[in-house]
Amino acid sequence: MAEATQVTDLADLRRDLLHRVRDATGATATNNIADRYLNTALHDMHLDPGHNWPWAIRRAYILTHAPYTTGTVSITAAARTTVTGSSTLWNTAVTGMGFNNARAGGKMTFSGSLEVYEVSTVDSDTQITLTNRWSGDALSAASYAYYEDEYALVSDFLRPVDTRNFSLSNQIHLIGDREFYRRHPRNSTRSKPREATIIQLAFSGATTPRLRVVFSPAPDDEYEIPYRYITSNLAGDSTGAEKTQLTATTDEPIVPLYCRHAIVFHALYHWYRDRKDDKRSQEAKAEYVDIMGRIAGTVLHGASDRPRFAPNYGRYLGRRYGGGRYEGDDKWFDELRDRNY
Repeated sequence: MAEATQVTDLADLRRDLLHRVRDATGATATNNIADRYLNTALHDMHLDPGHNWPWAIRRAYILTHAPYTTGTVSITAAARTTVTGSSTLWNTAVTGMGFNNARAGGKMTFSGSLEVYEVSTVDSDTQITLTNRWSGDALSAASYAYYEDEYALVSDFLRPVDTRNFSLSNQIHLIGDREFYRRHPRNSTRSKPREATIIQLAFSGATTPRLRVVFSPAPDDEYEIPYRYITSNLAGDSTGAEKTQLTATTDEPIVPLYCRHAIVFHALYHWYRDRKDDKRSQEAKAEYVDIMGRIAGTVLHGASDRPRFAPNYGRYLGRRYGGGRYEGDDKWFDELRDRNY
């Protein structure tokens, strides 16, 4: 772009930063440092949960899996992780849904037991391998239930837009994982979901985060659940494909054109502080804070998602809305049962 226009792509941002610090352009080592500071600034701009920038909000959908109970199962004492089915179709696709009757990560209960077992692999229509071992007596032609309470979030999920609700259209409240598992230690109840929490699984095959949402009660049918989130894809290439950061000189941040100079001022703060030990870093930071304040006033119309204190209405409205451990004669917490509302 021309020197007289607003900074647009990585080449512009880099050149503007180096001009402001009066450093030479074209040196690979210097360019690399500039690019790092610019990407740091771009990511810092999106870390404030009190500001959900409209350009970073995306929407996605989760299609839940209905429970599957067709057929019977057998488990031997010698092979406690192998479930053998009779008249089951575990590895068969559900028509039009894009998933099979059972899949890895799903949950199973057997013969009316409250214990929940996780599916490691679906080996065939009549065989499933469990992650944890069946701990009861050998089963033969026993009843079972396969269900799913845990679903993958989109790959660019950074955080939810609303810190209190996962899906407003489905009225699914979002709570912390500690409170979630305190209320639903086994999470074996199946109904329309009313609460959710977000967890991250261990890495598997790559360092890409494996973010999941867990619903309670576990879905008892196929539901389409829309949700909004903040994306971690903060840049786009020349074809419009989104990516996590600026790498090519023609890459552009997802930040609107009129806001992009703020990235330079935040990078300038890091440059003066870390490379020059220069007190002008504070001037650059003050300029950045001022610009971001003006941006917030421009784009955040009617925003009210800042964290705030709120009374726990469950303490006053009765057991239906949740409460403490000591609620009369209800022993759900001590017996590790899921709470029934």
